[in-house]
Parts: sequence; C-alpha cells; structure tokens
Amino acid sequence: MLIPAASIRVSDEPWIYRLTSHIVTRREDRFRHEICHRDGKCVISGLSPPQGFLQAHNLIGFEAVHIFPHEHESLWIQCDYQQWITDMDDATGSSKINSAQNGFLLQKTVQQLFDQYLVSVNPDDGYKVVVFSFDLLGLDGRILDPACRNPTDPHRVSDQVLRWHYRQSVLANVRRGGEPVFEHDFPPGTDMLSEIHAGPYGRERFELEMSARLREVS
Repeated sequence: MLIPAASIRVSDEPWIYRLTSHIVTRREDRFRHEICHRDGKCVISGLSPPQGFLQAHNLIGFEAVHIFPHEHESLWIQCDYQQWITDMDDATGSSKINSAQNGFLLQKTVQQLFDQYLVSVNPDDGYKVVVFSFDLLGLDGRILDPACRNPTDPHRVSDQVLRWHYRQSVLANVRRGGEPVFEHDFPPGTDMLSEIHAGPYGRERFELEMSARLREVS
C-alpha cells in the first residue's frame, strides 16, 4: 500500500538527554515521601518493596522518579510546563517540578530503562507500557498501575507529563542508531566525572551532573 507523501513529516526536534544518577535534595524529600505513599510499588513492573521498607520510607532498590527530569528545571520553567501541575496551586515561588504529579515509583532497573527512554507509557493508548528495546523484563503491553493515576486523587500523575516523556522516547529511538549509549554503572573507585567528561556528549553530561550535585547545597 502506498502512503501519500503528505502524510509523512520528518522532524528534527531534539530529544532531551537526562541523568540516571539521582541525588536527593531537601526540597525533593517531600516529593519522595508523597510518591512512596501514593504508589507503594513500581507502577510499571508491579514489583513491591517490603512493607516495612515503605513504612520507613526506605526505597532500597526503588526510586521516586521525576518524569520530566529535575535537572532540566530551567527548560520546565521556560516552556511553562508547570501549567500541567494542578495540586500545587497555592505554591508561590516554586516551579512545581517536584509535584507528585510529575513522578512515580519505579524499581531501579526499570528506572534506568525509563531514564534512557527505552521504556515509556502512552496515556493515549490506555496507559499502555511501551518498550523500545529488548523486553527482557516482560514490560511491553503492561498497563500503568492505577495507584498513580486514580482520577479521584488530586496528586495523580499528569497525563501531559506522561505524554511528554512518551514523545521524547519516540524521538530518541527514531534516532537510536545514530546516538551513543551512555555508561551509568561505573566500577568502585572510578573518577565518574572524568569518565563522563571524556565520553559522548561529555560537556552536556558534565554540566547536568554538576548542576544536580549543586542542587544539594542550594
């Protein structure tokens, strides 16, 4: 079947690189607590941490993940994406990027795939999980857990934020053949920042990593 040329559009829209390493700052601590309380499990894989860990807010093996990456907060503000957040209307002087509507709980391996845009959720297809690489964990076709998207919960995850990540995943994987795979698991004793600086997109990754670390003292 021939497809009319007019129906195909080539996009040069860039995809937004994101960090996998995560440093929790004081202003993100509330974000982690709200996500942990709301979700209670990895909302993509369905895996649950031990109940005692949840009660102690001990997320060993799990992570409260920002869907729109916190290290790109300046872009979030510039594009006025905070309009997607509806549970922090009374917050003044805040970008709202640390709203629970911009996050969910993921198991660590799933988090790495999510941060690499290899796993995403399509809110316009019944919240179906889409895997853009080898599906070793059997995630493709699963449905995002209802715990994080209950329509009666004012802190439910934002469809617009999910839609943004899904679009980024499509953009990243359309170009996957021409983009480098970034190293995140550095052996003990490695000078991680030097390795990042010497690797692909070294300057951009170095700046993002330093920005994330400086947030701890801000």
